[in-house]
Amino acid sequence: MIRPCLLAAAVSVCLNAVAQEASTVVVTGARFDAEPSLAPIGATIISADEIRRAGVSDVNAAIRKIGGVYGRQSLDGSPDFSLDLRGFGTNSSQNMVIVVDGVRRSENELSNPVLSTIPIDTVERIEILRGGASVLYGDGATAGVINIVTKRADQYRSRGSVFVEGGQFNTGEVRVSGAQAWEGFAADATLGRQRTDNYRDNNAFKQTQFSGGAQWYANQFDRVGFRYEGARQDSRLPGALTEAQYNANPRQTLTPDDHGSLDSDRLTVFGQYRLFGHDLAADLSYRKKTVGATYFDDGVPSAATYDSKQWQFSPRVRKLGAIGGMVNELVAGIDFTKWERTTTAGYSAADAEQKSKALYLRDELRFDPAHDGRVSVGVRREIFDKDYVDPLYYAGAELYQIKQALNAWELQASYQPLPAVTVFGKLGQSYRVANADDNAATPVLNQPLAPQQSHDAELGVSYANAARKITARLFRSSLTNEIFFDPTVVRYGANTNLDPTRRQGFEVDAEQRINAAWAVGAHYQHVQAKFRAGVNDGKQMVLVPNDTLSARLSWTGEGQSADVGAQWVGRQRYGSDFDNSCSGQMPSYTTLDARYARQFGQWEWALSGQNLADKNYFSQAFGCKAGIYPSNGRQLKLSARYEF
Repeated sequence: MIRPCLLAAAVSVCLNAVAQEASTVVVTGARFDAEPSLAPIGATIISADEIRRAGVSDVNAAIRKIGGVYGRQSLDGSPDFSLDLRGFGTNSSQNMVIVVDGVRRSENELSNPVLSTIPIDTVERIEILRGGASVLYGDGATAGVINIVTKRADQYRSRGSVFVEGGQFNTGEVRVSGAQAWEGFAADATLGRQRTDNYRDNNAFKQTQFSGGAQWYANQFDRVGFRYEGARQDSRLPGALTEAQYNANPRQTLTPDDHGSLDSDRLTVFGQYRLFGHDLAADLSYRKKTVGATYFDDGVPSAATYDSKQWQFSPRVRKLGAIGGMVNELVAGIDFTKWERTTTAGYSAADAEQKSKALYLRDELRFDPAHDGRVSVGVRREIFDKDYVDPLYYAGAELYQIKQALNAWELQASYQPLPAVTVFGKLGQSYRVANADDNAATPVLNQPLAPQQSHDAELGVSYANAARKITARLFRSSLTNEIFFDPTVVRYGANTNLDPTRRQGFEVDAEQRINAAWAVGAHYQHVQAKFRAGVNDGKQMVLVPNDTLSARLSWTGEGQSADVGAQWVGRQRYGSDFDNSCSGQMPSYTTLDARYARQFGQWEWALSGQNLADKNYFSQAFGCKAGIYPSNGRQLKLSARYEF
């Protein structure tokens, strides 16, 4: 059954109530520790081995190239592409939730979650669950959830590695990581530095990052620990081009002096304990971020700095029991979040704040063990409290202070009518609220946008055995008050609530183990994103390709491996083409990447290449044949890794 939680866990527990019938029962939990073998049915699972074999150097690339998630080139030269599940265009990042070891990474801003600060060497697996999941994850989980699970140091074991890579565009990266475990205690740390000039002029990117943590544990259930992540980024900003400028020279920039920076620090304290048959867990996270940018207009600089802080606290409890001989799992939790931001700029001194509190409850019953029957139901209630003031621009007037309350629900079921065949489906309601950036530029001054709501439905079937797995899904999300930037309203456009819209389509995931050495996998998505009422009724949404396909072929031999991947993206509407009147569309494109690696004792040497056909293409274009941000050209890299 497709489950809304990618933090789902399978925990082996002896239930006293069913001890007479059998023994240890393995069940799947929600927002608790997970076993990879019992990940949610229908989810796309990316293992650490697949990440290593593909040679991707960051989490974002793994999600795109191995997981088949469509991504758009970042605007600042960073590896953090804008990820898009199920066709949500420029607001895709605000319509899905990314969590790392249970802590939400999605921000209360119009920005992408920063994943490049997560050391790729620490990732155990990535779980991609497409479809609404607001019951467990709240705001913005309409398109799905991506859960990143990091490794834990094994008891009495130490490990370490040094990674060095260099390549075209003056690209270089160095990472040093280590972990050590003793009886009852484990610690790990990673320090990394990377830089690149990127493909375009004035598009250099530099980052230094550190990640480290420790935990104390008594057994597989009881533990407490902390983790810190810090990153310092500097970016050069090349700006957009018209179609004519792009055709003349896609590498050029018209903004040779624009630049930006990001400093981010995050501290998380976590704990889990088993008490009287109940699993108790909690995460407390604090994140501080400073973003700066300087733009030049006719040689005159305009600078701005944004300082934001966010606190998250998520206590939860799970009870495993038996009802009439059937395994039952009940999960309840509370999510508290407080976010605040101050702006320092010549044109604004805005202070924004958002607080939210949520209560959720989810129950799952496993019936008919011979056919793995499961049914679950869940509800969530979340209240948001927002205010915004700008004493500089609006002479001290409070722009708005508002409370908004949202509900989410879901009903899911799965069943195995035949061996290795699982049929699953779900219905639900998800939501998204306008963030501070959305409400800062609305058609009517001082009037916040209404919450976005979606009614979601999905039906799927999965077939799996030792050699192959194939999963197909039909999906539909019918949205009201979708929050989106509309360039056709007021003079320069504004963030607004659109007329009713819909996302519907189908997806296919396939994996085939050809033999012991060869394996192939693919993901295909077809999505229709359209208005379903209003002046643009029946028109296509912008920046949403109807079709995307990714495929990978891998080979593993004695002390060596090879991996080849292809990504194809169909045509899509330009970002301003709401009425579909632009004379052209963004062209389709195909990119190829490959990697070959060879082991020499504790050393691994690898040669990898991106966009091997040196294809000129773009995935970001915000005007009709304008506002184009070209994507990277061909790049070759050579790397060495030493493990000890």
